[in-house]
Amino acid sequence: MPIIIHAEFELGDTLVRYQAPADAPTSVGLVLIPLAYRERTVTPRENLTEDCVTALPAWMLPVRAWEVDPLVHVHVRGQTHAPAFAAGRTQRGGPATLGLRLQSQKRETADDGSTLIRTVLVADYGLECTHELELRAGESAFRVRTTARNTSAAPLTLELLTSFSLGGLTPFVEADEPGRLKVHRLRSAWSAEGRHEARSLEDLQLERSWVGYGVSCERFGQVGSMPVSGWFPLLGIEDEVAGVTWGARLALPGSWQIELYRRHDQLAISGGQADREFGHWWKCLAPGETFASPEAWVTVVAGDFDAACARLNSPLKAPLAAQPAGEQTLPVVFNEWCTSWGSPTHANLLALAERLHGSGVTYMVIDDGWAERIGDSFQQNGDWVVNRRSFPDGLRATAEALRARGFTPGIWFEFEVVNPGSKAWEETTHMLHRDGQPLQVGTRRFWDFRDPWVHEYLAERLIQQLKDNLIGYLKIDYNDSIGLGHDGAESPGEALRQHLDGVQAFLRRVRRELPELVIENCSSGGHRTEPSMMALTAMSSFSDAHESPDIPLIAANLHRVALPRQSQVWAVLRATDSPQRLTYSLAAAFLGRMCLSGEMHLLSPQAVKWVREAIELYRELAPILLAGEAPRRTVDCGPSWQHPQGRQAVLFHDSVAGRAYVVWHDFAKPGATLEVDLPAGREWRVVRDWTDQPGQAQVRGNKRLHIGGLRPFSGGVVVLGRV
Repeated sequence: MPIIIHAEFELGDTLVRYQAPADAPTSVGLVLIPLAYRERTVTPRENLTEDCVTALPAWMLPVRAWEVDPLVHVHVRGQTHAPAFAAGRTQRGGPATLGLRLQSQKRETADDGSTLIRTVLVADYGLECTHELELRAGESAFRVRTTARNTSAAPLTLELLTSFSLGGLTPFVEADEPGRLKVHRLRSAWSAEGRHEARSLEDLQLERSWVGYGVSCERFGQVGSMPVSGWFPLLGIEDEVAGVTWGARLALPGSWQIELYRRHDQLAISGGQADREFGHWWKCLAPGETFASPEAWVTVVAGDFDAACARLNSPLKAPLAAQPAGEQTLPVVFNEWCTSWGSPTHANLLALAERLHGSGVTYMVIDDGWAERIGDSFQQNGDWVVNRRSFPDGLRATAEALRARGFTPGIWFEFEVVNPGSKAWEETTHMLHRDGQPLQVGTRRFWDFRDPWVHEYLAERLIQQLKDNLIGYLKIDYNDSIGLGHDGAESPGEALRQHLDGVQAFLRRVRRELPELVIENCSSGGHRTEPSMMALTAMSSFSDAHESPDIPLIAANLHRVALPRQSQVWAVLRATDSPQRLTYSLAAAFLGRMCLSGEMHLLSPQAVKWVREAIELYRELAPILLAGEAPRRTVDCGPSWQHPQGRQAVLFHDSVAGRAYVVWHDFAKPGATLEVDLPAGREWRVVRDWTDQPGQAQVRGNKRLHIGGLRPFSGGVVVLGRV
């Protein structure tokens, strides 16, 4: 029984195909195909023909080789679970899912050319699911979400609801051709975010079983309030033979999951809110009640994983228009964390300001330690009372002094948590609980952002403090995870989702009351680098890697998940740094938003001059970083990041302006040269070779940049222009 095409839409450079089995034409699934590859798609084989299958008794034959992956997957409490060894591995594909049937499908087009396809599925047991796929003007990734509504007269409890599900991978081969599909993911660990993993389906044991019966499934994600702990919420599937890659990404601040699923020839992928089995989540819908899944972004491209990531980054641009106007020039940040290590004072901030005056630094950020510590603990956050020993005249006096010297003063808050020793520690009524007890992780308890009292308390302690003290920059930190969830009316996972929704609601309130405030998203460096948090902030800390040799590697890896203009990279400078070490650190900051720290007040005059040159060059190149295409990376670093070998180069290119620059770093492996392919169609020349020992960069044959004379752990920036 063949697959039939229910509907096709040409959206941008993508063919959006809704397909169904001919024997169940209302059971639709979604396939994305590059428009230029439309004629390359093939009809999947009908039945398995391997000898081990055809040798089966006649009553077992034929065995179908394909299936249409449903557009939406759900599991409803009380319904039968899927067979074929799925229990405990996945809740996809059960009777609740198979009971959904197509009711309607409608295309809507806005005046700006944005398109929305709304597909409504209904089930006899009383569930209606509305699947929305939207392509907005100027974006190359589709936004997808699912809204479930209880149409029955009794409560229904959801235990799984996918945001997206894509099937038919790959549509360019009729059978299960081995070695063809590669799975791309980004691992994440503290101070080592974004490590790329590429493995075959076979490596992950996702081959079809010999008779297509047993479920093969890889379910991964994270459980808790740090969405980038362990993995980034991102997946790529590459057909290496066709040269096509599918990408998917989730936008949510809490527990999530992505699944790779296979029973037949073709692969299916899905993802969304972590389900009951993985994330302790279930949601009871009263009659008439609805629940909307978190948003997902999906795409397909004739290209590799990096090309898919560039498309998945396109929706990140729209929220940036709401940022303060000054952010459009990508101002340089100085954060004193690696200067005082938690002991900022009015005096040391003014010493830094004097040294940085006129340097091109805009934001001067006071990090942890400005608030009162009653006892001996390093952190006693929660009360947010100014430490008068360090700031005898209060924060406003320091902020006024910084503004008088041309800086926008910034301050650090970890406002979602409370530490022992603070008066707030005893306000347990307004904190998250688990099993009836205040939820504590290490030395942290967590405010309950479902509680209006918490919002008003922090409006006074945070928002009013920012207003009263003329603060123009807020660094939001968050340094441990809630874990599986906490007490609530329904499930730990749903309670966690509601709490984090409250956190984001408070952030939106901060933005409303202080529209010119610049907000930095930091969570132990990079553990909240996901779209829903990034949409609320001007930039995100790339990592807590401050002075380690892997900073260039982490910063470049994060280009797959963050626009460089939103990725804040540390350059920590020490009085003992050699010119080579200073340049290595400063060059890494050209990979994103430059954030300086360290001993600026102790640097030699020659070192200060070099730092000022770097800032001046960064500000000159910022328009390329702001408006250019996705960076292109060349790397050979070996398996270790803490002990990197080889070298790396990253090309930033603005094709409209005809300008480019290359950030390069050499690591420990012997080798004296680096070659970088340059954008075709122009004649290029070296405009500036910024490094501590310049003169080794040259364009050869108008095709490649050659950098010679490399030394271990050196770096630099080569500026390129048209001949």
